[in-house]
Amino acid sequence: MLGRKDAGANRGTTTAGTAGTDRAAGTGGSGGQGARLSRSFGWLALLGVILAVAGLVGLVYTGVATLTSMILFGWLLLVGGVVGLLHAVQSRGSSFFWLGVVVAALNLAAGVVIIRKPDVAAEALTMFAALLFLTGGVFRLVGSLVVRGPQFALTLLQGAFGLLIGILVLADWPSSSKYVIGCFFSLALLFDGLGLIATGIGGRRIVSLVQPEERLKKEQQGHEQSQT
Repeated sequence: MLGRKDAGANRGTTTAGTAGTDRAAGTGGSGGQGARLSRSFGWLALLGVILAVAGLVGLVYTGVATLTSMILFGWLLLVGGVVGLLHAVQSRGSSFFWLGVVVAALNLAAGVVIIRKPDVAAEALTMFAALLFLTGGVFRLVGSLVVRGPQFALTLLQGAFGLLIGILVLADWPSSSKYVIGCFFSLALLFDGLGLIATGIGGRRIVSLVQPEERLKKEQQGHEQSQT
């Protein structure tokens, strides 16, 4: 009888110890995963800060931002051309071989021209952007006046704004090419950075709110298992 009682006590102690160990391991694993998520969101917010600062600096020095964006664009075209050419060589037995070669050659040629003469490329791209604003504004204005849908005022305002930007850029062209591309590029960096900052801070807050709830649930489950 004493032997049976000792064996039962040992089994209870072993079960309680195992449950406590599992509970501690689960809590530690959840805490480690939450810490990793919080750290990842922190790095995301830091990247957002860097992009936002770069955007603000670009808005101050729009000429430098224009030349920098054009040189980056040229290098992207060069890299894309090289990758496209390698892909075309690998698929030289297919019917798209020559099309891939032509597209890769155009990318390489455009990249070389933009890197060698970024100011001329900025002038051409500024003219293209102004024409896009003009045509988009005209189509939005005409469409809003003809259709008169539920978003009539918003569409009319967008069309007038696009038309105004296109006229202003063309009126000061080619001098506007020194700051238009850089301004757009800097604004894109700024808003992307602000979005990443908001995502990183919001993610860290969500992790800090969810983590205590998960720890409490695991502790309750471990307590119930130890009682059974």
